[in-house]
Amino acid sequence: MDPLEQYALQITRRSLFRKAAAGIGAMALGTLVDNPVNGQATDPLRRGALGSGHFAPKAKRVIYLFQNGAPAQQDLFDYKPGLAERFDQDLPDSIRGGQRITGMTSGQERFPIAPTIFKFSKYRNQQDGLWVSELYPHTARMAHELCVIYTVHTEAINHEPGITFLQTGSQQPGRPSMGSWISYGLGRINENLPAFVVMISQGFGNMQAISNRLWSSGFLPSEHQGVNFRGSGDPVLFLSDPPGISRADRRRMLDAVSQLNQQEYDRAQDTEILARIAQYEMAYRMQMSVPELTNIETEKQATLDLYGPAVRTPGSFAYNCLMARRLAERGVRFIQLYNRGWDQHGNLPKEISQQAEATDQPQAGLLQDLKQRGMLDETLVIWGGEFGRTTYCQGTLTKTNYGRDHHPRCFTIWMAGGGVQPGITYGKTDDYCYNIVENGLSVHDLHATIMHLLGIDHERLTYRYLGRDFRLTDVHGKIITDLLA
Repeated sequence: MDPLEQYALQITRRSLFRKAAAGIGAMALGTLVDNPVNGQATDPLRRGALGSGHFAPKAKRVIYLFQNGAPAQQDLFDYKPGLAERFDQDLPDSIRGGQRITGMTSGQERFPIAPTIFKFSKYRNQQDGLWVSELYPHTARMAHELCVIYTVHTEAINHEPGITFLQTGSQQPGRPSMGSWISYGLGRINENLPAFVVMISQGFGNMQAISNRLWSSGFLPSEHQGVNFRGSGDPVLFLSDPPGISRADRRRMLDAVSQLNQQEYDRAQDTEILARIAQYEMAYRMQMSVPELTNIETEKQATLDLYGPAVRTPGSFAYNCLMARRLAERGVRFIQLYNRGWDQHGNLPKEISQQAEATDQPQAGLLQDLKQRGMLDETLVIWGGEFGRTTYCQGTLTKTNYGRDHHPRCFTIWMAGGGVQPGITYGKTDDYCYNIVENGLSVHDLHATIMHLLGIDHERLTYRYLGRDFRLTDVHGKIITDLLA
């Protein structure tokens, strides 16, 4: 029996219709690629599963400044002056309430209160002012643009599930990242750049491991995964042509590979092969677009000065913040910056000071740069980590030195631009910065609100996998309307 007869015997009626439909879809895809209708991109990889979204968006793009390792909220934003009088007192059992704690402090006989050693000042916002630590003077001067949320909470108490939860909506690895969901739903704007770009910078404290599964597309088509721009060498691996290979040679090789992939698609009807063809084409176009993107010498000196002295150091947080703005203005929808080094279990005052110095001016400069270019209103900027830090000290406590353990019950993030109310605070924690007393906000609520700002109904952007409709917010999440402008 020849292979064709064997294949015909194996095919079922249901799979015949499925494969036939996929083939018709593929032919339609071929007629739509790069063929605008009424000025709109018609390629499904560019317009996304939703086209223009469920409703008019307030934000066109997201820049997520993820502070990997969990910044201590009480040393930066959540000011609790009354704790100074409780130095070295045990945290009351009524406050801790039998909370689950990590193995790092479970053996401690005491839980001594460690007030921050840093001074706070109040800065003008739309309400009665925003308290900000002396560690963040540049960020504080942007208080009128910040929407500061004190009461984000999570179920995760360790870094891996915590980071995974913030990025994918699940503590279990394998789900698509938020950037991948946005790419899948809304597609690309610039045909020469991906919809989702990731950059990583190294900090000064204990740095948690980070892996590409955090920007993976999971079970979504692979063209929606984040593209990691590196801090040294070629921004993207294998971007440059190998020695002795011209761009024309590369084009001929790509055409040959595409023909082979098309033949394999015609045989197997696996839509992932179409994604592979699209990714090869994207990589080829990025050979031209990325060198122009990364040439920061075209920036005015006044612009570079906004981001601070480290802006010319590739891979630094300052450099990545500038790159985020350049990516945003070129149409990249979701830009994720991972800044490592916030895991400060001991020697916190020294390490958080170094971290703050490296991040303060760049993130404030990014907001100012977007504002003066008229981009902030359409760009949602998010800052925060995977959970917070305990009020009690981990290890030895002195007047000038302390450490803090993981604390999922409450932590601070801020957002700016992109349709959120500027210059407000939301939520309230208790006098110990330990429990939420007003307006808690879950990770699912955060995701639902972000997607709403992008014009997406989080309950309707789904993907069927293994017989179930999945979404970023799982079966949870509500839009926090008090945050919306």
